[in-house]
Amino acid sequence: MKKSLKVYCEILRVYNHAIWVLKKEVNYTTNSTFQKNLNNLLPSISSANTLIITNGYYNATAGKTPDTVYGSLQCRGDIASQDCQSCAAIAAKDIITEERCPNSKQAIIWYDVCLLRYSNQYYFNLIQGNTLFNLSNTNNGTDPDKFNPALGDLMNGLVSKAISNGSLNFATGDTSFNDFQRVYGLVQCTVDISSSNCSRCLHGAISELHNCCNGKQGGRIFRPSCNLRYEIYPFAQSMVPLSPPPRSPYPSQPLSANTSTTKLRSKRNSYVLALSIVIPSVITVLSTITFWFSCFGRKRTKTQKFDNVDDELHSTELQFNFSTLSAATDNFSEANKLGEGGFGSVYKGTLSDRHEIAVKRLSKNSGQGEQEFKNEVTLVAKLQHRNLARLLGFCIDGEEKLLIYEFMPNASLGQFLFGLPPTLDPNKCTLLDWARRYKIIGGIARGLLYLHEEFRLKIIHRDLKASNILLDIDINPKIADFGMARLFMLNQTQANTSRVVGTFGYMAPEYAMRGQFSVKSDVFSFGVLVLEILSGQKNCSYESDVSQDLLSHAWKHWKNGSALEMLDSTIKDTCSRGEAMRCIHIGLLCVQENVADRPTMPTVLLMLNSYSVSLDLPSAPAFYAGSRLILDPYPGQSEKQKISKHKSPDESAARSINETSISELYPR
Repeated sequence: MKKSLKVYCEILRVYNHAIWVLKKEVNYTTNSTFQKNLNNLLPSISSANTLIITNGYYNATAGKTPDTVYGSLQCRGDIASQDCQSCAAIAAKDIITEERCPNSKQAIIWYDVCLLRYSNQYYFNLIQGNTLFNLSNTNNGTDPDKFNPALGDLMNGLVSKAISNGSLNFATGDTSFNDFQRVYGLVQCTVDISSSNCSRCLHGAISELHNCCNGKQGGRIFRPSCNLRYEIYPFAQSMVPLSPPPRSPYPSQPLSANTSTTKLRSKRNSYVLALSIVIPSVITVLSTITFWFSCFGRKRTKTQKFDNVDDELHSTELQFNFSTLSAATDNFSEANKLGEGGFGSVYKGTLSDRHEIAVKRLSKNSGQGEQEFKNEVTLVAKLQHRNLARLLGFCIDGEEKLLIYEFMPNASLGQFLFGLPPTLDPNKCTLLDWARRYKIIGGIARGLLYLHEEFRLKIIHRDLKASNILLDIDINPKIADFGMARLFMLNQTQANTSRVVGTFGYMAPEYAMRGQFSVKSDVFSFGVLVLEILSGQKNCSYESDVSQDLLSHAWKHWKNGSALEMLDSTIKDTCSRGEAMRCIHIGLLCVQENVADRPTMPTVLLMLNSYSVSLDLPSAPAFYAGSRLILDPYPGQSEKQKISKHKSPDESAARSINETSISELYPR
């Protein structure tokens, strides 16, 4: 098994798929009748149209005994028909050109979205439940006492769901195993076997998870008739709903059809009686309500967004006394100052119980008024994720407004990468080896995924940058500073603002120039951040060429086939070249000028964690030196003068590619 696993991993790394030969000793000779039949069979499978493929499955036979070839295709149950056909076409070519499996009469090739198999023996409708191989995530999971039972319940539940899902024999799902983490699962059988055989195959595979993948963050079991997979991130499109509803900490049990019908029948008479009473009442008061809304509703709309905030603002659990914070920070002394931005200063504090905190004291003329303050409090207090900075409390005392966060001993990513204040140490970047940088990229991606998809409302950060990524004692990244975050209702995908707030160099072009922002705006900022982490250089001050920004520098290396040359010299010789190339590729995909071409964060995380996912070729990034976005309409003027000429999104024009002198609009 160990030898087989090694072969699989090598093939996966090189070819983005897995292949397994069932019987190496059963071979055909070159130019034989069997080979001719095989060459006729595979194109018929790969060219099968959607009318022939049923539930993602198709089988065919070619030739006569003893040279008959049986073949079948099984696509994953949640992919589109065109993706199924594309996968089949690639598999049909790869399964006979694979150098490791020459002239084999029995073979299976797996991709993430399809399985292609052929054999010299009849196998249709027959269960083959022997495990060919397994894979496990190299990372150990956390909280195994909670994780393992949750995983078992999830996978067993998915088996029941799969065999009751018509004739698909496929199911995906997820469940939480602690307050901020979920585990995602997928099970599938070939649709030609019965539900009972599917159940047998999958339950047998589940029983082997303990042997191959115990304590691991992910695992896969491959059998000819079934396969399963679990991860702590969503790895299939069907696992990432566009607008996820609030999730209960425990999976709900669906009502049976009989129970639901009984309840509906028993309540039908009550509904009729209720309606007969309510309708006349509604007619009576309707005009009154309409009049009230027309007179007062519009004014009410402006304030109701924060009506429920007052209770939270006076919560004894969150509220700190100003005197306590003043004592903790030594009366906000300069020695305790961690940083300063346009909205105020951040201080290190130590409470009487020696608990260290970070106190953000908002300046009275900062521009962050009560609305921004309430926005940050109500948002951040509800966000619970290991890659988000945790809000411990707040304080309002007259004109003083303060926020209290968990203290991060390693300060911000910007201080490590660029030697930003207060440390001003340019050598700190040497402490970020490749493993830490790769972990930071993944952590930021998971934090953004939570904001965009997993929280009950979509949240757009709008100011994602290196100085807003805090690092804990283990160099785990935590996204901070939600003062400019915008909440999206579940059916919104884009919004406009006349007040562009954020940091040049990280802003997406549609946001910087037209005030339009969406989750793809954050994706752009994430892409810039990835390239900065890889290069150790700021986008707006690339040292090797002050006339060229980092995005243009990375793009030119990419086009010249020398992408790894952009890496920080401290990691260039020690990094994983495959991981580094993939990160550069993902970073360039995220900073593309066309919003629609940028991936979403679920896709980004999938690309980071799965080498079996193919990546599109990136187009030139926004603000690339060869694109139309580099024109500066106000040459020679100060940035303050330029900004004043862009008061309205409608008046926006392209800005200079050289952003070395631009700091922030409404900086944090």
